[in-house]
Amino acid sequence: MIKRFSEAVDVFERIIVNALLLMLAVMVTLGTVALAILLYRNGIANFHGVNDALELQSAMQRGFGGILVVLLGLELMETIRKYDLDHHVRVEVVFFVGLIAIGRHVIQIDYEHANSGELFGVAAVTVALAAGYFLVKRSTVTKGGNSS
Repeated sequence: MIKRFSEAVDVFERIIVNALLLMLAVMVTLGTVALAILLYRNGIANFHGVNDALELQSAMQRGFGGILVVLLGLELMETIRKYDLDHHVRVEVVFFVGLIAIGRHVIQIDYEHANSGELFGVAAVTVALAAGYFLVKRSTVTKGGNSS
């Protein structure tokens, strides 16, 4: 009885993981297509009116933000695939996804109008994620016996 229940849970888990991967694949595909369409439609207009470095920075920030959102989707797919293979979430991948997300936010901050609390908060989250990633990677290298 317990074995059959365990097998049923495994089948259920596999169905959910595959459904999540499929949904993420659709979202990443749609996001990539939308980003390409936006670049085609608005890219020429946005860059045609660029007269100084600040306008260029603003146009580039929007494009970089879109690219990082798609990259974030790909990293989430990788996290789910690793979970499906190993049946555990790799902590360094979670930290890496967090770093991509906060990096996207940093790129899109309007520094001219942002308050100091928001900037300090983003800085604290960035440092915490980077430190966590470093410590997890260092721990994995130490446990593996490889010191390089």
